[in-house]
Amino acid sequence: MKKHVFIVLFASFLLGGVVSQGDPDWTKYYQYPASVGAEYLVWSPLGNYASNFDVFEAAADIQVPAFTPPSLRPLVRFGLIRFGSRDPLAPLTWTHDNLYVATGLAWAKRFARNFEVGAEAWGGWSRALFQDLAPDMGLVTLDYVIARAGLRLSLAPSYSLSVDLTPGFTWLQSFGGYTGFDGASFNVGFSLHYRFGEDPDAPQATIRSIRFENAEIPPAFSSMQSYYSKNPIGKVTLVNTERQAITDIEVSFDQKGYMDAPTPSFSLPRLDAGASARVPLKAVFNAEVFKLSGGFKPMTGEVIVAYKRGGRPVEQRVAVNYDLYDKTAMTWDDDRKAAAFITTLDSALQNYAAFIGEAGKPSYLAGYNKAIQTTILTYDALRAIGMFYQEDPTAPFTRVQSDPSIVDFISMPRLTLKRHYGDCKNLTVLFCSLLEVRGLHTGFITVPGHIYPVVDTGIPATEWRELSPDRTMSLALGDSLWVPVEVTMLDGRSDFLAVWRQAIDEWKQYEGKRAFYRTSEAQSVFSPVAVEDQDLGLQYGDATALAAYFRHDLEVQTGVVLAGYASAADASRDKKDYNKLGTVAARFGKLSDAEAAFGKALKIDPRYANALVNLANLSFARGDFAKAVDSYQAALTILGSPDKGSLAAGTKVLTLVNLSKAWAAMKNPQKSESYLALASSLDANRVKSLGAIPLGTTGTRASIATDALSSINYAEDN
Repeated sequence: MKKHVFIVLFASFLLGGVVSQGDPDWTKYYQYPASVGAEYLVWSPLGNYASNFDVFEAAADIQVPAFTPPSLRPLVRFGLIRFGSRDPLAPLTWTHDNLYVATGLAWAKRFARNFEVGAEAWGGWSRALFQDLAPDMGLVTLDYVIARAGLRLSLAPSYSLSVDLTPGFTWLQSFGGYTGFDGASFNVGFSLHYRFGEDPDAPQATIRSIRFENAEIPPAFSSMQSYYSKNPIGKVTLVNTERQAITDIEVSFDQKGYMDAPTPSFSLPRLDAGASARVPLKAVFNAEVFKLSGGFKPMTGEVIVAYKRGGRPVEQRVAVNYDLYDKTAMTWDDDRKAAAFITTLDSALQNYAAFIGEAGKPSYLAGYNKAIQTTILTYDALRAIGMFYQEDPTAPFTRVQSDPSIVDFISMPRLTLKRHYGDCKNLTVLFCSLLEVRGLHTGFITVPGHIYPVVDTGIPATEWRELSPDRTMSLALGDSLWVPVEVTMLDGRSDFLAVWRQAIDEWKQYEGKRAFYRTSEAQSVFSPVAVEDQDLGLQYGDATALAAYFRHDLEVQTGVVLAGYASAADASRDKKDYNKLGTVAARFGKLSDAEAAFGKALKIDPRYANALVNLANLSFARGDFAKAVDSYQAALTILGSPDKGSLAAGTKVLTLVNLSKAWAAMKNPQKSESYLALASSLDANRVKSLGAIPLGTTGTRASIATDALSSINYAEDN
């Protein structure tokens, strides 16, 4: 009973060393090539001779972890069992020694750095030697089969030594003759094992199988944070110095303070003896890199390589020095990097863009392309605050663009806005940022020594006349028209049309040497840098001056567009071209010019229904709703009863919808609803596409007329 209590207490002591599941595989970590051990056991026979003998065992064994996993260990065992008789009359008669040799298999699992639990089973041959059983016969021998199964609880105070508690059961079976010692016995004992091999925790074991060569990280840039997560920040060469292959190689990179965890960079299943591999290093920096300021900071990163040598896990580290630049720095080896500085999640820019929009809102033309108007307005806003171009005296763009080894610095848009000046790159990222904040799609163009912005108008490439009568004044990039802007002409004197023409001239001049980048596509590789949200005390300028600039530039722009349509109509003398001229003029708010154009169309064909409808629209826009109703009715008389699906049917539905709106403006909802119902009976889908929601009966005649510019549908020819 005392033996059993002792065993339990000892096992409890050992089990106290078990640690959490997050620890490494200690069995593999402390793997060894072979061990030798010595053991002493006390037997408690369960057979007939249990109370007549004291039985002790001394043994030695050799274990070799020859399999994968190393927890399986073949063993060879040699032992001597002493059976001491307690017979007071003839104590030496039955006292004998039993020698045995056996082989078997042990299993062990190391649950903690110093604790191991296992089991073993073995069997073999033994010979009992009786010295005094028959004095006249001399030595008497008896052969047995011996087998054992048991547990092993081990405490390993060091890599090379283990102390074991070994409870188990042994079975003896004689080949014949005397069977008095056959049967099972319970055994418990202690053993010591010496384990060969190299202690992985020893100081001499810190230098492993890998030699690091050419660990290099060129200057790194905070602005490229997202890029480094997918692309190398540097490289290192791994050389296997062993005479055997190493396997399961995992390379990672760590930068304390600027990473939340080491960044996995590269995996290699095997590196043969003497072989080398040049591997990339990636870096997932956290937001702390955006807090760097003052140019650059010398850094010491760490390359971490985990691998297996002979199945045992090993880890090596090497320090790498490099310079980490702040978020304003970059090199021009890839022009797309400029997109990282185009920011929209900046309250300073958002507030300024909101101011710009509010200042220009009264002058917006509801019938003209919003993207081009917003572009003009943004340019004029920068003119109004006195923004101007100034070349970087220390690193002009002409030099840094041609030499990617030069570190260039780009001001964050908010800082350029505060300073009121910048070079071509600073003004470009500011201009694109302000337009992106307003929801427009931007890009930038690079030519030798220069960069400037470009904006997507969303106008289909086939409708270039909506921007200019000169087809070359817009860039058909993809399915839509883009407008470039030469922002370096921000001098207070150049209007928008001038900077537009200059940008187009540069595009033409550098054919074959130019490049165009969409901001959204470039930012999929180089994400925008983060900015610290703080009040800059920006001065937004005079809203009145801004509005004046905008009205002037809008007048110039719409005048150019109208001149183009007028020239086309005068050249063709086609009623449809005059009708198009009139609808464009009406959308620009030039009702007199529109009336003249529709009149010319009707002079060519007095029964031209589209022109009649559009003249009625002008009466609506002027607030003369009664005249508009009469003109719509006249157009319906000409249209008669067209078949559904005919061109005239489409015009008739449009006319009925406009007539419904006119009656609503005259506060006659009954007639408004009746004409709307008639239009729906002809083509309900067409009615819906025309936005046929009758105007309410509230509001002044002036407000209703103003709404008509955007709500009334103009009849156009396909």
